[in-house]
Amino acid sequence: MIRIARLETFHDEFVCFVRVTAEDGAFGWGQTSTYNADITAQVFHRQVAPWALGASCSDISGLIGLIERREHKYPGSYRARALAGLDTALWDLAGRRAGKPVASLIGGGPGPVRAYASSMKRDISPSDEAERLKRLCGERGFTAAKWRIGAECGQDVDEWPGRTEEIIPTVAGALGDGIEKLVDANSAFSVSRAIEVGQMLQANGVVHYEEPVPYWDLDATRAVTEALQIDVTGGEQDWEMATWARMIAMRAVDIVQPDVMYMGGLSRTLEVAGMAAAAGLPCTPHSANLSLVTMCSMHMLAAIPNAGKYLELSIEGDDYYPWQRDLFLGSPFAVEDGCVRVPDEPGWGVEINPAWLDGAAYRDSAAEAQQPSAYASLYHKR
Repeated sequence: MIRIARLETFHDEFVCFVRVTAEDGAFGWGQTSTYNADITAQVFHRQVAPWALGASCSDISGLIGLIERREHKYPGSYRARALAGLDTALWDLAGRRAGKPVASLIGGGPGPVRAYASSMKRDISPSDEAERLKRLCGERGFTAAKWRIGAECGQDVDEWPGRTEEIIPTVAGALGDGIEKLVDANSAFSVSRAIEVGQMLQANGVVHYEEPVPYWDLDATRAVTEALQIDVTGGEQDWEMATWARMIAMRAVDIVQPDVMYMGGLSRTLEVAGMAAAAGLPCTPHSANLSLVTMCSMHMLAAIPNAGKYLELSIEGDDYYPWQRDLFLGSPFAVEDGCVRVPDEPGWGVEINPAWLDGAAYRDSAAEAQQPSAYASLYHKR
């Protein structure tokens, strides 16, 4: 059994990369969830790394489950976000050791994955949004595109009065019949308003209606799903398996959308995809930025039997997400004929930019373990 010898993090406020090194020198790269990554790095070193150091590298899901049990007093988003760093680094290590892409380790392989152009903007006019989505579909060959309606958690108050009513027909009309149309409401509406908007979406040929009501209210979501013919989707925020089991059992949504990083890594996300497959539901992961989450989602979609029709691929560049700048070497998310490509290279098939790492805050749990704090001496006595 080869054990984990070292766990290092490199982070700024938005991104935290994790490097796991085995006792034989093999290594892999992973990432915690984006945003508040400096906080997540602290959680990683305090509540994940102590249980992972010295553990086997090979039983990834077993180790993640062990840490969940050991940290049972601290369930929640931050624990899952931190676990994602360990899980995704171990999958990269496993792929590098085997000389195979992660997709090949889980039943798929390298190759093209259809993507949809995903807009993140609400401060854009309907006409400008229509123009840029139509242009990008023409330039990059996208055959599907998504735009934003309502206001995030808006309680029926729109981004500005009348925007939803204007943007739906404006963008749908500009894209025409050859492009599949998706929208994201980000928990904007009440049930009655969501149904009203959903009927408008159906009349304009939209096929995907994401988070129409507050995502935490599964009964409300199901009410919208049952009232409409359009696919109602959701789940990006959810990490707890009991919530996923209930969501799937009650058919609250037509399509599940787990986020690999919010979920706690690939292992737990595959578990959700498996639950959905058993219920006959497709899985279209949430991947709303061009960090490692999108590459992990690409590998997953290339392998699972109930993969949704397309990958979410953010169209927002460094001007919108300046923290995305120079994360990786090369162009891992290049689009050709509306598709991105799962790399042939081992592991995730991407290399972290050394220049970005040089500018990041750094911690090494193996080194810290040699100099335990007073807290660390009490840590395992809870």
